[in-house]
Amino acid sequence: MVRDWKTMQKGLDQAISKSKFGHFFKLEARKTTFTRELRAGTATFLTMAYIISVNATIIADSGGPCSVSDCTALPANQTVDPTCTLDPNNKGYQNCLSKLKSDLIVATSLSSMIGSFAMGLFANLPFGLAPGMGANAYLAYNLVGYHGTGPIPYRTAMAVVLLEGIAFLCIAILGLRAKLARLIPSSIRLACAAGIGLFIAFVGLQAHQGVGLVGPDPATLLTLSACRGVDPTSGECVGGKMQSPTFWLGFVGFIIMCYGLMKNIKGSMIYGMLFVTLISWIRGTSVTIFPHTPLGDTNYEYFKNVVDFHKIESTFWAISFTDFNRSQVWVALATLLYVDVLATTGTLYTMAEIGGLVNEEGGFEGEYVAYMVDAGSTIVGSAVGVSPIATYIESTAGIREGGRTGLTAVVVGVYFGLSIFVTPMLTSVPPWAVGPSLVMVGVLMMKVVKEIDWENVREGVPAFVTMVLMPLTYSISNGIVGGIGVYVALGLCDYVVGWIKWVVEMRRMVARERNQVSAAATTATAAAAVELRNVEII
Repeated sequence: MVRDWKTMQKGLDQAISKSKFGHFFKLEARKTTFTRELRAGTATFLTMAYIISVNATIIADSGGPCSVSDCTALPANQTVDPTCTLDPNNKGYQNCLSKLKSDLIVATSLSSMIGSFAMGLFANLPFGLAPGMGANAYLAYNLVGYHGTGPIPYRTAMAVVLLEGIAFLCIAILGLRAKLARLIPSSIRLACAAGIGLFIAFVGLQAHQGVGLVGPDPATLLTLSACRGVDPTSGECVGGKMQSPTFWLGFVGFIIMCYGLMKNIKGSMIYGMLFVTLISWIRGTSVTIFPHTPLGDTNYEYFKNVVDFHKIESTFWAISFTDFNRSQVWVALATLLYVDVLATTGTLYTMAEIGGLVNEEGGFEGEYVAYMVDAGSTIVGSAVGVSPIATYIESTAGIREGGRTGLTAVVVGVYFGLSIFVTPMLTSVPPWAVGPSLVMVGVLMMKVVKEIDWENVREGVPAFVTMVLMPLTYSISNGIVGGIGVYVALGLCDYVVGWIKWVVEMRRMVARERNQVSAAATTATAAAAVELRNVEII
């Protein structure tokens, strides 16, 4: 029976390879087959699937378009407290957040589907696309802020994402991408990836967005937490430390992810998330995401639908240009654009090299179109309310399975399309299941640190400043600006010292020449005097 299946599979592969479909994707030219591309697309999706719930959770932390007007008024005076957006017990605002997360689940899947389809059909490359990690955290926590406490409203942030996508598209069309990428020193480019990884891991370790291992402390600012209870206002521990059942459940999920990646098991991150999520769906336990509360009951009733088509409402074209007179808007635009250009450039070339797609000139087929697809997908993402779309390094999982054509990306797009119809399940993934995956993403992003020249202080110090400022100031842009500032300062010091040395050397040369002239003049005078004396004697 196995032999019959292999014979049937071989016949199917040959038939499709010789068809117009096969010629379109260049299956024979790239020495691959239809079934191999299917396996590759499945492997890539399994390693990327975590982004659906993770991205929705992160951006939902910003509060999106939800505002004070969505809060439930207090019965006593029928007024709304401006701080109601930070109250986890305010039913009105929490209901708005629930609808927002459902919108973002669909928006993430939809934008990923469109981006992956476009990469496969237009660039014919085996790369999956989805909202980028790092950019989503920057948007949620630095721009909009937790539940809208940041300097830029959500609608303005989406307008920034739209303009960033348009700017990136223009750069890609004009071929300026490489020149722009070279403006930043390589050490800072590498440190950006590591710093963003630390920032994302830090988010995953906190209570609101992750496992709750760390929390605020009045004396040390930050301390070990994982408490059984947390004060909703200050976030301080009100129960015993390291006694949170959800933390320990998340820790087990993290170990599952680590072991799977250690053994090179495809989809390890999704398996760890799935383990934690399934246990958290059991009601009546200390780790359930459906407690017996009005909000928990409402979420559970929606969850029981399992399959449902949710229409994007609150985040669709939630774009406003009214706050573009703020300086933070233009800083955000520059930061998102540069991070996007750097990430896309590094990711595309890395995966093309792994897949053996790079030619003798150092480029690869479909490169020019790939950048335009990436930028165009970001424009689509802004329209549905998500952060900039990025080409995912997780696509290497499919490349290692043999994926070499755009058919792999199309398969990834199909999977993302199917995920739109299971929104109730995807919205019920708890933060302590998302947190471990964020920490693991941070771990994977740290590997670039080894490429930094730490022996060279001029390279090492700016890189360190970039990396450490991102998590400690809770700002990706602060890290980039700080690293560049230190690099420029060291360069200026080098230039000034060099100029001073040049001035000193020039003065020495002038003094040396004067001494030589003086010595020559003295010698000539002495010679003249001797000659005159000789004449007098005669």
